[in-house]
Amino acid sequence: MTAAPGFPDGYEVSTDPARLDPARVHRWLSTDSYWAEGRPRDRQDRAIAASLNFGVYDSVSGTQVAYARVVTDQATFAWLCDVYVDRSVRGKGVGTAMVAAVREHLEPYGLTRVALATNDAHGVYEKIGFTPLPRPENWMVLGRP
Repeated sequence: MTAAPGFPDGYEVSTDPARLDPARVHRWLSTDSYWAEGRPRDRQDRAIAASLNFGVYDSVSGTQVAYARVVTDQATFAWLCDVYVDRSVRGKGVGTAMVAAVREHLEPYGLTRVALATNDAHGVYEKIGFTPLPRPENWMVLGRP
């Protein structure tokens, strides 16, 4: 397993849903992501409510600076999605540390697979131990391409 990087000084992670800033998360995802552009706020709120959520916060101000969501049965499978780091803190290691925290949080479940999809952040996920699907031709999807 790949070693987990620590959080840069001044940042902390939490899975406490009360700390999330749903309006900020919605704004980030619906206006500044290729995968959720235009997502309605009510749909985002439902997704948050039905998921395991990770927020990264400035330790001093408490302002949320990053977000990740996990959909899981906590027994066999998880899907890591909606990973977003505010533009103001990109390049500081916040995203890598957040994904490592997600991995560590999920480890006790003994999941068979944690999946994700990305167009442009393969390097971030590889640092944490993610690899391409061994047989992508076995996977199928129902929904929008």
